[in-house]
Amino acid sequence: MTITGIISAIVVGLIIGALGRLVVPGKQHLSIWLTLLLGIVAAFVGGWIASLFTTLWIFVLVVQIVVAAALVYLADGLYARRA
Repeated sequence: MTITGIISAIVVGLIIGALGRLVVPGKQHLSIWLTLLLGIVAAFVGGWIASLFTTLWIFVLVVQIVVAAALVYLADGLYARRA
């Protein structure tokens, strides 16, 4: 992956994190920075998972959003237990 690919994955990850947070119902107790960080991770992981099946951009985007929603849901559950 080139530096341009990494930078674009980070930018897309920021958007994916916000979309993942919107998908999860209810109030989340996560900070916006943690949500954005989870979105960046989801962009990389979701992109990798989707690339195992196809490179169709809409499929990759949907997988990334699903991974982001799952990460936000899990992180919120862990974060809420501590608080």
